Amino acid sequence: MSVCIFCRIAAGEIESKVAYQDESVVVFHDANPVTPVHVLIVPREHIENIMALQEEHSKLMGHMLLITAKVARELGVAETGFRLVTNTNRDAGQFVPHLHWHLLGGRALGWPPG
Repeated sequence: MSVCIFCRIAAGEIESKVAYQDESVVVFHDANPVTPVHVLIVPREHIENIMALQEEHSKLMGHMLLITAKVARELGVAETGFRLVTNTNRDAGQFVPHLHWHLLGGRALGWPPG
């Protein structure tokens, strides 16, 4: 059994509120949301972060972007707007070493971000 919490969620070993899933991606609601809409887009493949991406991940990354747009429409934030965030390494706030994107929306978001 994997110790990565996102791998375990993707495998169904840890319960989560899933918004979308397919053979390569799982989208689930964040357990501690910071906006009214806050989901995580996670590849099932364990990739530590954006710096670990290889050319072979190009198709997966494109698929994740398409799924992001689909989920944004389904969650009602496509028209009003949303932010897509990925944190890479400790100083950026990456606490789970598994590549993931935060889709944030449902209210006006300030700039610059924290």
